[in-house]
Amino acid sequence: MNNTCRSVAFASLLLLAAPVFAQQTPAPAAPPPPAPVAWQSLSPQQQQLLSKFGNEWGTLPAERQQALARGSERWLGMSAEQRGQAQDRFTRWRALPPEQRQALRGRWQQFQSLPPHERAIMRQNFHRFQQLPPERRQMLQERWRNATPAQRREMVDHARAQRQHGAGRPPPPPHH
Repeated sequence: MNNTCRSVAFASLLLLAAPVFAQQTPAPAAPPPPAPVAWQSLSPQQQQLLSKFGNEWGTLPAERQQALARGSERWLGMSAEQRGQAQDRFTRWRALPPEQRQALRGRWQQFQSLPPHERAIMRQNFHRFQQLPPERRQMLQERWRNATPAQRREMVDHARAQRQHGAGRPPPPPHH
């Protein structure tokens, strides 16, 4: 079979297969790979902050460059107090054992996978908890730590019922 015959046969097969291809749903497009961040595109303040990466910037993966650029923007936008708090958190993070860091990463990913309204509720609850007097917070933390999984589930269900029925009114009695 010469090249011309092969080309005609291949084209015929493609034409015959066209209806089948048309019925298939296209595979979802993969997100484009992250674009590298040019060192020159960083502000002088960002370059100063990230100076330890200056010589190797071009060899860093694009995701890392983007994360560093975003982080430097956030850092530069913080007050001195916020920077101090961030440094304290980072120091505590670095002091954690690797398995505890991994557990925290897992919980963070779990939180990130929640629908936005559930994340908002969790943030609200966290802020409410932070407003409690230290003694009350400690008592609640100890109660949670010492509770069995079933007791924890009851605590969560009780808190959810209180939230749904308003803080001022008691929840309706359970149906038995």
